[in-house]
Amino acid sequence: MAEQHSSKSIMWATIVIAVVLVVGVYILTVGKTTSSGIAADVSSEADVRIQPVARFELAKAEAAAAGGAPRDGATVYNSVCGACHNTGAAGAPKIDDKGAWAPRLGQGKDGLIKSLTNGKGAMPPKGGANLSDAEIKGVIDYVLSKVK
Repeated sequence: MAEQHSSKSIMWATIVIAVVLVVGVYILTVGKTTSSGIAADVSSEADVRIQPVARFELAKAEAAAAGGAPRDGATVYNSVCGACHNTGAAGAPKIDDKGAWAPRLGQGKDGLIKSLTNGKGAMPPKGGANLSDAEIKGVIDYVLSKVK
């Protein structure tokens, strides 16, 4: 006949199976936590890899060197004013559009100098640059030579 198992041996078998299951669940859980930690490291590496190649930053034009000679009108126009006045950006009159300059020329040279010094419309004072009075007069002379 078959041997009968005592209730003690069934109890110990149940305890062993339970311990094995608890240890298995613990190992699987710890493995998942470590994996998510690694995943976090991988995502930060991905963030570094997808950074833009270049950045664009707007800054004011630098002032002429202290004690140096002022820049001529053409140089100042091309480095400061041309960005808007060559393209007509923000409503700026294009340098080659004599019709757009006609009402401005009616102000005279002093009126143009005042507009450039104080700013007008979307144009900031001194075109957004640190220009000397001589540079402002040079730019006005350059523009007047182009639009007349």
